[in-house]
Amino acid sequence: MTRFTPADLEAARDRLVPDVVADGLTVLFCGINPGLMTAATGHHFARPGNRFWPVLHLSGFTPRLMKPAEQDELLSYGLGITNVVARATARADELSAEEYREGGLLLSAKVERRRPRWLAVVGVTAYRAAFGDRKAQVGPQERTIGASRVWVLPNPSGLNAHWTAATMAEEYARLRTAAAEG
Repeated sequence: MTRFTPADLEAARDRLVPDVVADGLTVLFCGINPGLMTAATGHHFARPGNRFWPVLHLSGFTPRLMKPAEQDELLSYGLGITNVVARATARADELSAEEYREGGLLLSAKVERRRPRWLAVVGVTAYRAAFGDRKAQVGPQERTIGASRVWVLPNPSGLNAHWTAATMAEEYARLRTAAAEG
């Protein structure tokens, strides 16, 4: 992996990272917003401490551990990636409540247009902020967006110490099973 200097990462601030998306996906994973490493590389969940890629594999969504640079391969498994807020920041706490609300509206429009079977928001706090649902918990939600069901997953950031890779993989596998059932 390329080594980035602090200046390289800072230069990636506010950059947009293209979605990995197609119509009719089985699961569209939705991060909070791109981090600076993601923006610098152009690959989602690129920070080395982020557990998204290992958890995706451990949960059975992918047949092998993928690297962020292989993100486009997700489409062949019926999977995609987007974000609640498009702009890159060093930390999610740099986002305003208004950005989350606006992101929720834009995300809803994207989901209605793309029609994934499931929208999987990775991060209960982001989901609550984007959709104004203060009581939401990890797991399937009552809310639907068009015909798409919604599931909230634990945030795979290394900062989320409440969840181990193994316990996250169990929750992701619950979604995988539900998605396979239709």
